[in-house]
Amino acid sequence: MTEISARQDLYRHVNGAWLNTHEIPADQGAYGAFMELRDEAEEAVHEILKDAELDTSATRFPADQPTARIAALYRAFMDTDAIEARGLEPIAGELGQIENVSTPEEFVALSAQLQRQGISGLIAAGSMQDAGDPQRMLLHLIQGGIGLPDESYYRDEKFAEILQAYQDHIAAMFSLTGIGGDNLQTGDAAAAVVDLEKKIAGYHWDVVAVRDAVKRYNLLTREDLTEVFGLANTYLAALGADDFSEVVAWQPDFLTGINQLLHDEPLDTWKLWLQFQVISSSAPYLSDDLVNEDFDFYGRKLAGTQEVKARWKRAVSFVNGAVGEDVAQLYVAKHFPAGHKEAIDELVATLLKVYRNSISSLDWMSSETRQRALEKLEQFNPMVGYPVKWEDYSAMEVFHDDLMRSVRSASAFHFDRDLAKIEEGPDPEEWHMTPQTVNAYYSPVENAIVFPAAILQPPFFDPQASAAENFGGIGAVIGHEIGHGFDDQGSRYAGDGSLHDWWTETDREAFQQRTGQLVDQYNQLHPAEAPDYQVNGELTLGENIGDLGGLGIAHQALELYLGETTEEIDREFFIAWATVWRQLTRRETMITRISADPHSPNEFRCNQVVKNLDSFHRAFGTQPGDDMWLDEDQRVSIW
Repeated sequence: MTEISARQDLYRHVNGAWLNTHEIPADQGAYGAFMELRDEAEEAVHEILKDAELDTSATRFPADQPTARIAALYRAFMDTDAIEARGLEPIAGELGQIENVSTPEEFVALSAQLQRQGISGLIAAGSMQDAGDPQRMLLHLIQGGIGLPDESYYRDEKFAEILQAYQDHIAAMFSLTGIGGDNLQTGDAAAAVVDLEKKIAGYHWDVVAVRDAVKRYNLLTREDLTEVFGLANTYLAALGADDFSEVVAWQPDFLTGINQLLHDEPLDTWKLWLQFQVISSSAPYLSDDLVNEDFDFYGRKLAGTQEVKARWKRAVSFVNGAVGEDVAQLYVAKHFPAGHKEAIDELVATLLKVYRNSISSLDWMSSETRQRALEKLEQFNPMVGYPVKWEDYSAMEVFHDDLMRSVRSASAFHFDRDLAKIEEGPDPEEWHMTPQTVNAYYSPVENAIVFPAAILQPPFFDPQASAAENFGGIGAVIGHEIGHGFDDQGSRYAGDGSLHDWWTETDREAFQQRTGQLVDQYNQLHPAEAPDYQVNGELTLGENIGDLGGLGIAHQALELYLGETTEEIDREFFIAWATVWRQLTRRETMITRISADPHSPNEFRCNQVVKNLDSFHRAFGTQPGDDMWLDEDQRVSIW
């Protein structure tokens, strides 16, 4: 086989052998470096769950300690005999409640009550920091109510086959649960639900509009809210949020549209829709016939996955979701050496220093905006490995012999805990991701960058690896997350987390001229797994800015760390970057991601980013005519 040159395709030059010798596991939609680490974390947590169950005698239930809570939840999920014996009994009461609803007001109230227990609702509701005043927490209301990944699935002809499969799935779920069997056939009931969701989706903002931090910040008084959503008081009272005088509505016109639909559409159709929400949200915790039908659509048809995950893997996901920081305490103690935290803290400090140097020397930014950017950088709050204090789950009831009771109890606990934060105010030490999660994030209203323990291992970070490998791996990830503070949306937030424009008009225009070039570049890209689809440069802009700035700054940080680099060291750096993004992806999974995911496909997170970096072209000696060549005047440099 002819070796692919880095000058033609860095991604396949580095990863070709791996791509040719690996297969996607039957229970996954994609497989690569991230998933390899997630598999390792999953195995590690599984051992923790098994050890907890062995160490906890049955006499210690109901669980009142972290290990006992973990054991109770794991045991309940793994007790398939009890789950099969109960059949539909765990949701029969909820389905009956819905059947007895007789007015739109009763419907909205019941929907809100069920939402508190983990049932998908018309509106996503939760506490977040107020972007206008980050020192307080407010209830945020966000569009919901649809079962497909995005509103485009209901209107775009290319998704017609998926939409029909979704309707067939709803009909199958109704058939398995006896819904819609008295007065109409399950197929008719399913068609009615899909038709209603089409109308709901018609009021949804598209994925690009939802990213706009300014457009979605709509601070409303209760009076304002009831003007756009007449049933608001009924909804908030049932939600347990009746005391709040202000809310933020991301999409006020969605609320108005839903309010109209609640009065215009037949109540019986709404009841069918809510019954499906109960069935669909509960299916993973019910008998195998429902588990398998749920997987057949959401796993097989939507993602191309061939088989449902093993029960123990689903148990890991459930326990992590319910008591993730109980698990985290045991995970960190066993799998995160103290030296890792110190090394990453040092890397973060280096990356921040280089960002400071880079911003100070930007030729397209005025001194006024530059000073504010530097002030924001000074206020960054890095958090590495694990939180300094753990979530207290002692008020959560769990039941080792009743999975659905545990599911509902955990959901209600988290929902109530979330609403309580509105009275308590923001906690700057809170994490929104567990340490056993292979990921990282930037929070603009907190101006915080967070790197969980599970991502701080090879191929991202290895204390025994070279500086080039670590800067090209975790260094670029750190740079990426810092870069989110200065991407097209993060740059709208000041250092204190408040959403206000700290840019001069001229500087914002110069910034948008550069980001517009990046949008144009990515709009031309078609992934190998689905060449009939193209990347949405607007949707992926924030992540692409993060990748470009992160890798460029990481390379400068490597130069600072070593004093100077050679072409050989630079090649090692870019090879490390390419290795991180190796991934096999099923066509169905790629289509879902390219339609609604703000991240570009992995091959472009590697190749398109490096095309814009002079240091890459020097390292590999690219020339005009090479596939990886990009004319110098076409290369985008922002930070």
